[in-house]
Amino acid sequence: MSYWTHPRPVRRNRAVDVSALARAAVRLLEDGGMRTLTMRAVAGSLGVAPASLYSRVRSIEDVLDLALDAALGDDPDMQGALDAPGTGGADLDALLIHYFHHLRRTPWATQVITRRAPRGPNYLRLSERLCVLLEEQGAADPLGAAYALSNFVIGSAATSSIDDDELSAPVDPQVAPRYAQLHAVHVANSQEVIALGVGALRSALSG
Repeated sequence: MSYWTHPRPVRRNRAVDVSALARAAVRLLEDGGMRTLTMRAVAGSLGVAPASLYSRVRSIEDVLDLALDAALGDDPDMQGALDAPGTGGADLDALLIHYFHHLRRTPWATQVITRRAPRGPNYLRLSERLCVLLEEQGAADPLGAAYALSNFVIGSAATSSIDDDELSAPVDPQVAPRYAQLHAVHVANSQEVIALGVGALRSALSG
């Protein structure tokens, strides 16, 4: 059950403001990651009793829904990419690369996405824009292509923190001789890989 599909009705005049709750959660996640996000911590950040939060949310999962969407909506680069007027493949690539950088800046978001299907208004704008751009590019299945591209971006962002380790960790040439040979001279990092992968996937998925 998502906050966005089952929003909690307000039954009290002084209920906690949802936007303030979402941004308090974002701050906690940015400061300490998922382990720091509790109902008590959010309530403390807002200066209210933990019980007050239940006037707007059912659980910490609802708080994660709100935080995920607020982080995307407050990212000026993402909003600029979503509002861009273009319709070409370059605009699709740019949107996905901006999304990659957004997720790298908010590493907790990739953890939330693996457990909660994003359904907030900002994520719906992103999904809508991807589908429209892919349809304009001739994709036979715009939604399937959007899933494939966004999953590639999410996975790339989630693993980007191991760039240095991937390049420095030795490869046993007895087990994987060709991999070891290529690895020894490869210098690509996740930012280069994402640009290459997005372009290749977009071309393959478009008509």
